[in-house]
Amino acid sequence: MRIKLINPNTTWSMTDKMAAAARAVAMPGTEIVAVSPQGGPASIEGHYDEAVATIGLLEEIRSGEAQGFDGYIIACFGDPGLMAARELANGPVVGIAEAAMHMASLIAPGFSVVTTLARTKGIAEHLAERYGMARFCRKVRATDIAVLELEDPASNAGTRIIEECRAALREDESGAIVLGCAGMADLAAEISRAIGAPVVEGVTAAVTLVESLVRLNLKTSKRGELAPPLPKSYSGGLAYLSP
Repeated sequence: MRIKLINPNTTWSMTDKMAAAARAVAMPGTEIVAVSPQGGPASIEGHYDEAVATIGLLEEIRSGEAQGFDGYIIACFGDPGLMAARELANGPVVGIAEAAMHMASLIAPGFSVVTTLARTKGIAEHLAERYGMARFCRKVRATDIAVLELEDPASNAGTRIIEECRAALREDESGAIVLGCAGMADLAAEISRAIGAPVVEGVTAAVTLVESLVRLNLKTSKRGELAPPLPKSYSGGLAYLSP
């Protein structure tokens, strides 16, 4: 089984970290190929970043189909371009926010999302509603840590995230924590030990879900709105993306 893990930002150190986390939980025989687009934002911290990053993400889905990948992971907590990617892909496409929230709902009556900048809280809240997870999501909490701070060993990002997770357990009465950034992929076990509660990280959760779907031979439905894009010509610099 071959799974393509797509980090929609262009920070390769983060992509490598996600790849290590994904490979640590993958079944024997599962190949994880982790990529970033050739162009786009260094980090995704808002709606504009998501919109720009989606082009590179879809390019990676298109090339993945030509290369015969069995499934895909969108490794950004905003799950940018998820439905568009599903139009292009035959195999399953899973977003990490989608995966983490569903996993957390299976192990706790309520969870809190601990994310990076406050400006991204609305994105996570919207996804919880879209995925039917709003009744499980007690609160979305921001640490006001910039995504690229997570790549700086000298920052105190880990300590600040742990403090926010402890506050979530205490104040939100949550039973589990969902980490709201793919850049936290290497922190889940450390945070769980520190707070004494389950911590769900989306990259690893998505790996296990994609593996399960592929093993069950469940592909993306091609009926209705997830049918392949309608053939038409695109113009200008995006002409190469014509279906």
